[in-house]
Amino acid sequence: MMIFGTELIRSLAFLVCLSLTACAGLGVEPWQRDQFARDDMALDSEKLDLTLDDHIYFSKEGTSGGRALAGGGCGCN
Repeated sequence: MMIFGTELIRSLAFLVCLSLTACAGLGVEPWQRDQFARDDMALDSEKLDLTLDDHIYFSKEGTSGGRALAGGGCGCN
């Protein structure tokens, strides 16, 4: 009875691993890329939110700009 339980667990684990890797190779087709190029899909699509984030960043760091790069203005990273 224990052998059947072990084989069942191995089979289920194999099926779970297989199902997790089955979708790993899917890519975006060329005709689907226009959906990601829309303005509402951009990370900074809301100009008011971007302005407020810049103000908060300037208030904390004492510098402006450089949002695309990592690191702060104090050199403690």
